[in-house]
Amino acid sequence: MPHPGTYDAAMRMLVVEDNEDLAETIVDRLRAEGHSVDRESDGAEASALLRHASFDLVLLDVNLPGRSGYEVLRAMRARDDDTPVIILTARSQIDDRVIGLDAGADDYMIKPVDFRELSARCRVLARRRAGTATNVFTAGSLSFDRRGKRALIDGADAGLKAREIQLLEIMIDNLGRMLSKEEVADRLYTFDETPSLNAVEQLFTRLRRKLDGTPLVIKTARGLGYLAYVSDED
Repeated sequence: MPHPGTYDAAMRMLVVEDNEDLAETIVDRLRAEGHSVDRESDGAEASALLRHASFDLVLLDVNLPGRSGYEVLRAMRARDDDTPVIILTARSQIDDRVIGLDAGADDYMIKPVDFRELSARCRVLARRRAGTATNVFTAGSLSFDRRGKRALIDGADAGLKAREIQLLEIMIDNLGRMLSKEEVADRLYTFDETPSLNAVEQLFTRLRRKLDGTPLVIKTARGLGYLAYVSDED
């Protein structure tokens, strides 16, 4: 189960790291906290993936086979990909940090990383990208605590399961924006998972049922996708 007080919002993340033990530890940690996480160990393969797949955050090693992390990052920024990137490296010299930041990194961490600090830095970047200054979303009777991964309706727990929490976060972070079924599936599931689009529909149905009576409305536009908004009606 997600650990309360860790990340603010569930994210689709990519870990690019060729050290097996470290990569597995990071991926396991992030997945345990409710995130959808994919991993690449080769810089060239990661660069190719990033050209056609969207992520909320990338954790990027520098010394990689195929292509260095700096090259991967420069290629992202050259095509105007503004996905937040945290550089993870054993290089501790100031010059190396400057190179990483000048290449377009949003943050820089020296290995071995402290996972509490990594969590905190991910929270900062997630809030910055979502434009949220608070960890709590409130709309009438509905209150959602991003850190605690808990939704309350009239002060009582809404009883949302892990996937429903992830979906709620996605829709809250995209209020007023139409999301296709495929976009939602990409944010919810990793490449190793093969959910049907029907499973996404069923997830929306369950979430809407549990949010019934609150001002948060999730509409289905046939052929287009899903739109969430806060209703002004009492």
